[in-house]
Amino acid sequence: LLDRIKQNDTIDEYRVYSFENLDNYYVAILMPERWSFEWMEAWFPGTAWNPDERLAAPAMMSDFEPYQGRKTYPDIGGCYYACRLSVAEKLNQEGRQASALVLREIHPGYILPVGVWNVRESIRATMQAEPQKFDNLQAALNHAMTKLTIPLKKWVEGSELLRRALFQKKITEFMS
Repeated sequence: LLDRIKQNDTIDEYRVYSFENLDNYYVAILMPERWSFEWMEAWFPGTAWNPDERLAAPAMMSDFEPYQGRKTYPDIGGCYYACRLSVAEKLNQEGRQASALVLREIHPGYILPVGVWNVRESIRATMQAEPQKFDNLQAALNHAMTKLTIPLKKWVEGSELLRRALFQKKITEFMS
């Protein structure tokens, strides 16, 4: 599926998709660039992977792949592949490619992890929603943050893809 997607043109705008399910908040940000992918999870205190309710901050984790793909199994586990599949299905259906960042906040109402199928189906539902479209990354991020509770700064600190998108210079910036 990814080999097919990589043959397609990129999307033309920044897109933000969002969905809520079982006290999980999902936001997918598609960027008009060649394929890359990152899945980030934030487990709030009082949840299965962050059970100490006295902690002040969510436990955040992520895994990333560039255009060339991964060489190792993601530390975050099977949810990474379940999410990637759902995003890839949507892009393949459109005949496009994009750089995809998918964020998940897991709040205390999610009392028991029910398996990677839940992530796959939740991201499929996310990708079927009508996206908000933007001309630039900052506008897309501003909108995405209205759907989540963790500040953008914390997502940037843990995200390879966001740091690249926000801080890496592109050769086109030097061309006139």
